[in-house]
Amino acid sequence: MKVPEFEGPTDPIEADNCLIDIQIILDFMGLSEQEKVMCASFELKKDAQHWWMTVQMRRNVTTMSWQDFVTMFRAMYYNQEILAAQQDEFNSFRQASMTVMEAVKKFEQLACLCPELVPNETEKVRRMMKMFRIDIAKQVSAGSSPPTLVSDCISWTIRVEYWINQDKKARAQIFKAKKEEKAMAKQSQPRQNPETDMKGTNACYNYGNEGHYARNCTMSNHNAIPQFSNGNPNSQLHAAQVKIECPHLTQERQEAPKPQTRYYVYTKGDSEAGTSSVAIG
Repeated sequence: MKVPEFEGPTDPIEADNCLIDIQIILDFMGLSEQEKVMCASFELKKDAQHWWMTVQMRRNVTTMSWQDFVTMFRAMYYNQEILAAQQDEFNSFRQASMTVMEAVKKFEQLACLCPELVPNETEKVRRMMKMFRIDIAKQVSAGSSPPTLVSDCISWTIRVEYWINQDKKARAQIFKAKKEEKAMAKQSQPRQNPETDMKGTNACYNYGNEGHYARNCTMSNHNAIPQFSNGNPNSQLHAAQVKIECPHLTQERQEAPKPQTRYYVYTKGDSEAGTSSVAIG
């Protein structure tokens, strides 16, 4: 079983993961404290190896315990600036669009870098519940006995997340089915003819024929005459034109009697006598 190498990255999460992997393997191998230190230091490469060489110059590493190695390792790669940044990230970390398991994984990584922020199980559960989305945390903590263990908190939120996702899928399917039903109902309706629909209810504004509007009229209007309401042309927004289709209406307009002409004749005698004669021709 090979111990993973470590080159000294600046990412504290990667450094912590590497340290955990090394410790798991060394514990499995059943090595002593000093053997763990020697084996782990052998896997330090590049920048990490340079750091270990400076440690060897300052103290005797042959008697160093594994806990001393871990303390020095974290002091090197978890400096105050990095630690402060990780604490800020841990305090503001939220699930957002991540799944429960993705959020828990990130939460555990930050908790390992900031152990002083989660000193006990109760505080860790409190922070974890605050980290989850409101719709999930509300259902998990709504019962009479909210979770008090991290394991319960994780398992409960996974179940709640599952049913929330199932509800969203069901709603989406219902919406899709209704949309398809409306589309099919619209297609099954007979196609309407605009010209037929207007017949009997609307007439051409130009000629009075039913079945179409004036804007769609294709008939010539050179024989039409304007028609006004109450004899006032200004009572209409546009001059109405009506085709004369009835012969009797045409004849009445063409054969209307002409007014009689009146002629007034005055003679000299009549003028002197104060009388006048009127002839109508």
